[in-house]
Amino acid sequence: MEESTNGKQKKGVSKGIIALIAGVIVLVGGSAAAFMLSNASPKASYFLAEKNTIEYGMEQFENRYEPELDWYEKTQTGKSASTLELSAEYNDTKASTGYGLEPAMFINNSSITIDAQTDMDNRQIYTELKADFGGMEIDGIQLYLTEENVMLGLPFLEEVIQMDDEDLGPLLYEADPTIFSGEEKLGLDTFFDRAQGVVPEEDIEYLKKEYLELIYDELPEEAFTSADETVNVNGESINAEKITLQLSEQQLKDIVITVLDKAETDDRLKEIVKEQLTEQQFGSDIYMDDELELMMADFEAGITEAKQALADLHIPEGLTSVIWVNDNKIVQRDFAVQMGPSADELAMLSVKGTQLLTHTDQFFNYDLAFSDAYEEASINISGDLNWENNQATDVISLTSDDFAITYDGQETLEDGTRDFNRTFSLQDPMSGGGSLIWSGNAAYDNDQMNSQHSLSVELPDFSQDMFSLNIVTDGRLIDSVETMDEENVKYLGGMSAAEIQEYFEYEVTPSFQQWIFGIMAGGAMGF
Repeated sequence: MEESTNGKQKKGVSKGIIALIAGVIVLVGGSAAAFMLSNASPKASYFLAEKNTIEYGMEQFENRYEPELDWYEKTQTGKSASTLELSAEYNDTKASTGYGLEPAMFINNSSITIDAQTDMDNRQIYTELKADFGGMEIDGIQLYLTEENVMLGLPFLEEVIQMDDEDLGPLLYEADPTIFSGEEKLGLDTFFDRAQGVVPEEDIEYLKKEYLELIYDELPEEAFTSADETVNVNGESINAEKITLQLSEQQLKDIVITVLDKAETDDRLKEIVKEQLTEQQFGSDIYMDDELELMMADFEAGITEAKQALADLHIPEGLTSVIWVNDNKIVQRDFAVQMGPSADELAMLSVKGTQLLTHTDQFFNYDLAFSDAYEEASINISGDLNWENNQATDVISLTSDDFAITYDGQETLEDGTRDFNRTFSLQDPMSGGGSLIWSGNAAYDNDQMNSQHSLSVELPDFSQDMFSLNIVTDGRLIDSVETMDEENVKYLGGMSAAEIQEYFEYEVTPSFQQWIFGIMAGGAMGF
């Protein structure tokens, strides 16, 4: 038996173990295919339809947002600069203080400007921050980042502060050798890796080859059957091929065990998991050594526990996944599985719905449901996306009981310029709901881009005209990234912890105080 934190015993299999096993089951019954299959058996047709459906949806997205994706690619493979200006408009006259310092006057006369330059290939980032808070101007905040070091320029210091990646460990070790090993780093390299993608492409390819293909090979051919059937999707009668995947309890357990056996001894998988855990800590190795070891130990223990729990897990109906295929794409899906520690404690997961993907319309309507002995929940996800003649009309909604989130969008694209109006609405009886309105335009022209965005909210007691956030962005390709002056540098890595403390206490702090006093004494707040 396993003891809970409140001293009571928990019987059977924990929800965490069921969730881990369910993850493998969803791979088995859902979109596990990500590789080309050549034969025409029901098994191959099943996964080929999954693959074609995913790829077709991605292709339509890429066609619609080609200018944005092309610009993003240029910024990731070349050198680029962008200027982002944030400002706001506030029109609530009821918020007047009566003392001369009006919120609207302060907000409407304030802005923040961020100039950024990036070279992702050579892993360089330069950023400069400027701000104007109601006439109080702040300028000269600079940051330069590479894999090796970070440099910081401040308007109240003549020198530039620099710290190298490997300098962190010795400083932490000096501060507390019982906690830190001295090997800790800032993790600057992972900052660039994270900017270029959550999971490296080579890791994705490894997982596809080693696990998706493993699942495919382990699925028995006789588990798949095929028949012709007519279905109704979004008001259309469609002749489809109905492909059914039916796994018995033992067949499903055998596949899960095979996957877990491989994962248990897969050092590459563990390294991928470890890297992703590090990414979640913003690339920093601070406090990570012991914590990483603990999290990885929990990961490995979870696999072992899941294998042991499988023996007691009940899956009375096995797994059933049915798809209806037309034009090599899925038009209807019905997936269901029940499992639990006993016949009286079964948890049910089901996904059921329809979809119809064409060049101009992408329609989907799915019900997701979960229930066990203690609770049940269901969510409906539906959408109707229309893109024709470079004009879009989109509606997407997520509904559960009286709670709903809805997206309504209209877009036009002409000569590389996209105009849009997008509304995200919340329906919630408890809070009264509300809407976020996002409108603007974005223009892309070879080596430059510019965009204007306006964000406002609509609440029961707050109209969208009362406040809006404005964002203006200008981007361009450049020849090189600006760097900072290296002749007058305060190198923190060459200092002890006591020297750093003394530097900030007797040099940085007094300079900051003098600087901020000069700004305030200039009458910036007296409009």
